[in-house]
Amino acid sequence: MGDRKNDIFYTHVNFRGGCCTTSDEAHSPNRRDLKHSSVSGTIGNELQEEPERERIPEGRGRGAGGESIDLKRRSRRCTGLASDLSVRLHGQHLARELVLTAVRGYLEPPQPHKALALSFHGWSGTGKNFVARLLAENLYRDGLRSDCVKVFIATFHFPHPKYVDLYQEQLTSQIRKTQERCPQTLFIFDEAEKLHPGLLEALRSHLEAQAPENHRVESPRTVFLFLSNLGGSVINEAVLNLLMAGWSREDIKLDHLVPQLEAEIAKSTDSGFGQSRLVKENLIDFFVPFLPLEYRHVRLCARDAFLSQELPYTEEALDQIAKMMVYVPKEEQLFSSQGCKSISQRINYFLP
Repeated sequence: MGDRKNDIFYTHVNFRGGCCTTSDEAHSPNRRDLKHSSVSGTIGNELQEEPERERIPEGRGRGAGGESIDLKRRSRRCTGLASDLSVRLHGQHLARELVLTAVRGYLEPPQPHKALALSFHGWSGTGKNFVARLLAENLYRDGLRSDCVKVFIATFHFPHPKYVDLYQEQLTSQIRKTQERCPQTLFIFDEAEKLHPGLLEALRSHLEAQAPENHRVESPRTVFLFLSNLGGSVINEAVLNLLMAGWSREDIKLDHLVPQLEAEIAKSTDSGFGQSRLVKENLIDFFVPFLPLEYRHVRLCARDAFLSQELPYTEEALDQIAKMMVYVPKEEQLFSSQGCKSISQRINYFLP
């Protein structure tokens, strides 16, 4: 059995910080630490076998009543996810409702006929990585460190176009082996707009509906998350126009944003994602818009950063941190240009 650190797909990713904010930086993979501690070796290394662990197939249990036990377990997971999204995620009522509805529907019987594919879109710092983390934490005991969760960063795990054939082979192998080992799997692709078209094509067969003869009760439930900044500016512009027209933020509906978001993704020439068959053949089940964050949301992020480190804070300190951020557009200054990114670092200025 080889050293797992020689596997270029060994992706137990450390998320920086522990604060309960929407900060993509506080809750996104620490790319520097990942490069130095999670991956070593060369591009040509073979995937190494991981330790086999006893798994209970989905829909079964130890003894009679296994199916009802699994249903109760899934119900508890969805209840925990609903609570976390409600309490810990700020300013994203659309993402909260859509993600919870999609995941809950997917985990309920009958056995789904295809993998669940969600595509998160919005500016950096709005909570895409954070929601991915919450999903992993609620579906798996070990969260992102579970053997059943794999995180891939496009520019880190697949940096060289000339090796795309090798990447395709190893990515497909990694997905297959994880599905064989786990009754429920989660694959997260960060910087999805930067994925090589060949890799997107390699994913297509995993997102397609199963043929009736292949639709088995034992089939693993698989969730694919694609995280991208693509379409962020379109989302922001639509939200700004609605707010300036007198709409309440909480009254904004998916219908106000998703059609424009999908059109922007489809016509994008800077990314292969919109031109891929994943999009053209409607294999992405839901496009999830993440709204730009306002001053009040940044304050909540700052508060959560203090609480996560068990540090005292004052309302004045929260205001000072929120005022450190740059707000756009220049005239209205409504949205934090970085969302809640770097908030956990900024509280250091206020420590005794």
